[in-house]
Amino acid sequence: MRDDMIKVVKIGGHIIDNSDALEEFLKAFALLEGPKVLIHGGGKLATRMSSKLGVDAKMNAGRRITTDEDLEIVTMVYAGLVNKQIVAKLQSLHCNAMGFSGADADLILSEKRPVQAIDYGWVGDVKTTNDNVLSFCFSNGLTPVCCAITHDGNGQLLNTNADTIAGELAIAASRVGETELVYCFEKKGVLADVDDDNSVITAINHTDFQLLKASGAIHTGMLPKLDNCFNALKKGVNKVIIGNAAVINKPNALFTTISLT
Repeated sequence: MRDDMIKVVKIGGHIIDNSDALEEFLKAFALLEGPKVLIHGGGKLATRMSSKLGVDAKMNAGRRITTDEDLEIVTMVYAGLVNKQIVAKLQSLHCNAMGFSGADADLILSEKRPVQAIDYGWVGDVKTTNDNVLSFCFSNGLTPVCCAITHDGNGQLLNTNADTIAGELAIAASRVGETELVYCFEKKGVLADVDDDNSVITAINHTDFQLLKASGAIHTGMLPKLDNCFNALKKGVNKVIIGNAAVINKPNALFTTISLT
């Protein structure tokens, strides 16, 4: 990772859900030089909290339907417990972190997803991001830690996909300076064979993506992640990579580089 680039890093649920993995990741993240942003969700913990409170999490094709009760829970978990635990840990590692939801400083404005075949409830689709907030943080040595909660400008909070937020904040950061977007999850990268963790496809351009998608080699959860990657590149982000936590501090780590051509 280039030291002179803004790093926008999104961590997946498998890292958040494993205290040892999260601690190791945050140690590496804290050591990254230059301006950086961290984005997280917390869906598994929110689901467990729902169960404890006797609220059945409603899902459709792996996506959470956010009811009034669900919104209260995900806000408590994402913007509260998970966000502040991460911020506190980064402070202990001498990284001056500040927690954000999209409502804080009007960082991310969204609109409620229109009802079509499925009503996803209080789910938001990002409309605008505030690069002035990022610029202020970078200029003052602050590291934004952003959760997957946004707002609509009229007092309504919205549950929003963390991968999408990462892509949109990377686009916002690219208006401040050269930006690298990193998706960290449990695998070493995009895999040619989902049963072989070492079958990493080291480079994917847009043509490759269409062919892999048509062949069924890439499907389900990886499709929207890659859509976010290409959208970010089209809108000014300089570099996008997908891999596990090793990509941020181990130069020889396997990972997938995403490019337009």
